[in-house]
Amino acid sequence: MTDYLKNNVFLILSFLFIMTNGVLIAMEVYWFSLVPFVIALGLMAFLALDKLMLFIAFATPLSLSIEEFALGGVGMFLPTEPLMFGVMIIFFLRLLYERKFDYRILQHPITVAILLYLFWIFITMLTSEMILVSFKFLVSRLWFIVTFYFVATQLFSNYRNINRFFWLFIIPLFGVVVYTTIHHSMYAFGERSAHWVMQPFLKDHTVYGAVLAFVYPALFYLAFNPRFKRYQLISFAFILVYTLGLVFSHGRAAWISVVFALLLFVIYRLKIKFSFIFSVSLFFGLFIGLFWTQIIKVLEQNNQDSTSTSLVEHIQSISNISTDASNLERINRWKSSFRMFEERPVFGFGPGTYQFQYAPFQANEDLTIISTNSGDVGNAHSEYIGPLAEMGLMGTLTYVLIIVMVYYKGSQLYHYLPKGEVKSIVLTTILGFSTYVVHGFLNNFLDADKMAVPFWGFIAIIVAIDVYHKDYLIEKTGE
Repeated sequence: MTDYLKNNVFLILSFLFIMTNGVLIAMEVYWFSLVPFVIALGLMAFLALDKLMLFIAFATPLSLSIEEFALGGVGMFLPTEPLMFGVMIIFFLRLLYERKFDYRILQHPITVAILLYLFWIFITMLTSEMILVSFKFLVSRLWFIVTFYFVATQLFSNYRNINRFFWLFIIPLFGVVVYTTIHHSMYAFGERSAHWVMQPFLKDHTVYGAVLAFVYPALFYLAFNPRFKRYQLISFAFILVYTLGLVFSHGRAAWISVVFALLLFVIYRLKIKFSFIFSVSLFFGLFIGLFWTQIIKVLEQNNQDSTSTSLVEHIQSISNISTDASNLERINRWKSSFRMFEERPVFGFGPGTYQFQYAPFQANEDLTIISTNSGDVGNAHSEYIGPLAEMGLMGTLTYVLIIVMVYYKGSQLYHYLPKGEVKSIVLTTILGFSTYVVHGFLNNFLDADKMAVPFWGFIAIIVAIDVYHKDYLIEKTGE
């Protein structure tokens, strides 16, 4: 009897599950049907973590926000965030059991910058006005960074997984773009409908445009990569559809970020020296400083509203700071952030708390028709200004340090590598990353999985190539 049970344990368990699930379904209890999937994902996490990571990358563009799981007003994305939380737990358990991690990764300058960033989030969580909200912020930031930076560097130690990551993120996102474009066409591609037609996959058109802009350079890398020549027609179709998606997203910050990435591409390909770029930047900085008053007066004369259905007029509205409600509300949020920073310049009000704390810091003259005191329509709209209010000066400086280290090591790596596919990958990741560096001045989306996964994943690609692949390529080419 014991031998029979051992030989047929799978069949017996399957029978018991079917019977139990049948009874529960009859009682209108449906969650038990997910048990086999949970078990399968659990086994995958222990036995094939690389495949689970790639599955999360594929699932991210298709994930849905479930507001009822909110804690402190912050929603959760399913199925990705629970999976990332599970990967994070497994990572820490393995770290405790094995007591080792690749020191080349830990000692890398980008890793050091990231650890300083996380450390300061932890410190400011302890001093937070809303410690539960800040704790949720820290945990959610941890599962993004642990999964798609620390674990991802190990995933990308297998070079093939880098291209797989690109494809597995871009393909399902292509489906989202097709869905959004078709949905948008039903409303004649109107500007107002552009704000919500990407739901339920993305919250609004701003994050939609930011994600499309981020992966846009990768589309060209895949299209012109000889390795994927057989898929070139598909790649060009992707470029066309993504371009339409970007245009009809009405995401002005996304358009600016793509233009910046294009300029950066020219700089890297022409090997323009940093000293020249610094000199030009300094010149423009001095010019803006000297003529700031005149510039503001010119901008105030622009009355073009962003609700226009004309693409040209919509672009013109970018500089409208006199009547455009979207631009004026963004300025209102920034001014509120600075006032909060002035009150608590060292520790801030706590990570993730801006939207709940900024209302008293709004000035009457800055209020717009879309202003609110309820904290239910977004945050500081800046990856650089928001941390000033939430985590003080060090909050912004630690985030900026990550960006500086990525550019420093990424550029160093690009110029070090021989001409070929890996050099193109490094440039692609820098360009994609750069779109969000620009976008971060006008919005902040790193709390959303669709932005956080490529952001930290692209950084992990640069570090993995720097640690695991560059020396092999140099030896192979003899340079």
